[in-house]
Amino acid sequence: MSAVRPPVRERDAGSVAALADHADRPATLDDAGRRRRLAWLLLGIGLLAVLAGLVTGSDGFAPLDTWAEAQGDQAGLILGQIRAPRTLGALLVGALLGLGGALAQGLFRNPLADPYLLGSAAGAGLAVVLVLAGAALGGLSISLATAAWLERVGLVVAAFAGALAGVLLTLVLAQGAVQTLRLLLAGVVVSVLLGAVSDLVTVVSPDALRGKQAFMLGSTSFLGWPALALLATGLVLLLALALRHARALDALTLGEDSAASLGLHLGRVRLVLVLLLAASTALAVSQAGLVAFVGLVAPHLVRRHAPGAHAWLLSASAAMGAVLLGVADVVSRAVIPPQELPVGVVTAVLGGLYLFVLLRRRGLG
Repeated sequence: MSAVRPPVRERDAGSVAALADHADRPATLDDAGRRRRLAWLLLGIGLLAVLAGLVTGSDGFAPLDTWAEAQGDQAGLILGQIRAPRTLGALLVGALLGLGGALAQGLFRNPLADPYLLGSAAGAGLAVVLVLAGAALGGLSISLATAAWLERVGLVVAAFAGALAGVLLTLVLAQGAVQTLRLLLAGVVVSVLLGAVSDLVTVVSPDALRGKQAFMLGSTSFLGWPALALLATGLVLLLALALRHARALDALTLGEDSAASLGLHLGRVRLVLVLLLAASTALAVSQAGLVAFVGLVAPHLVRRHAPGAHAWLLSASAAMGAVLLGVADVVSRAVIPPQELPVGVVTAVLGGLYLFVLLRRRGLG
C-alpha cells in the first residue's frame, strides 16, 4: 500500500513563494514582451493625457489658447493651481481605484469584483449625505463648489471615514474575513442597507440631494496640491504594502485549500487585503467621489492583454487605472465646453461600452 503524502504545513515564506512560482509557470517569453509593450503604452498614453489635461479648460481642447494664457499674468493660476493638480490628481485617483480593483479581484478570485464591493461606496455616500443634511438643518448654505472649508474638512473626512466604516461593518457582519462567500454576502447587505438609509436622509432633508448627486457622479474639479500630496503618499504606501502580499494573492489563485496546505494563514491574509482595499478605495472616494468602472475594467484589461503574477498585476492595474481616469477627465472637459460632464458618467459610459463589446465578441450578448 503506497504511502500518501501529507499536506505541507510549514508556515514560511518559502512555501508560499513556491506556490506562487507554480501559479506563474504558464508565463512565456511572449508574455514578458506583452508586459513590456503594455508598460510603454501606458507610459505614453499617460504622458499624452497629462499634456492634454494641461491644454483643456473651459473652452475645451485649446492648445493655442493655453499657449497665450501661459504668456499672461494668469498662467500661474490657470496652469499651476487649477489644471496641473487636477490632471495629476485624476491620475492618482485612477491608480488607487485600479489598485483596489486588482486587490478585490485577486482576493475574491472573481474578474467582476470591484473596489466598492464591500460597502465602501455606500458608507461614503451615507457619510457625505449626513454631513450635507446636518449642515442644511443648521441653516448653512451648502455647495460643493463654494463651501471650501466643508469640502476640505467635512466632505473629504466624512467620505473617507464612511468608506472605512462601511467595510468594517461588513467585516463585523461577516464575523471576520475567514469565509469568502459570507464576506461577499455581507458586503451586499451592507451596501443595500446604507444606500437605503442615505435615500431616507435625502427624503427628510432634500437640500442634501444635490450634493449627494454630485458626489455619486464623481468629479475631479476640486483636486488641488494638498489633495495631490495626500493621494501620492497614500498610493506609494498602499502599493508597497500590496506588493508585499502579491505572493499570497498568487497562492489564492490555486484555491483556498491548496494555499492553506502550504502555510498561508487565510483569515489573516484576507483581513490585511480587505484593509488595503478599503484604504485605497476610501482615499480615492474621499477626493473625487464615486467614479464608476475604473476599478473593474483596469485589472481586466491588464489580465486580458498582458497577464502575469500579482506583483505585475497590482502595479499594472494601478497604471491602467491612472491612464483610464486621466483620459476620461480630459474627455469630460472637452466634450461640451464650457460645460463639464461628471467624470464618473464618462467612465461609466466608456466602461459599459467596453464590457458590451466584449460580451458581443464572446457571443454572450
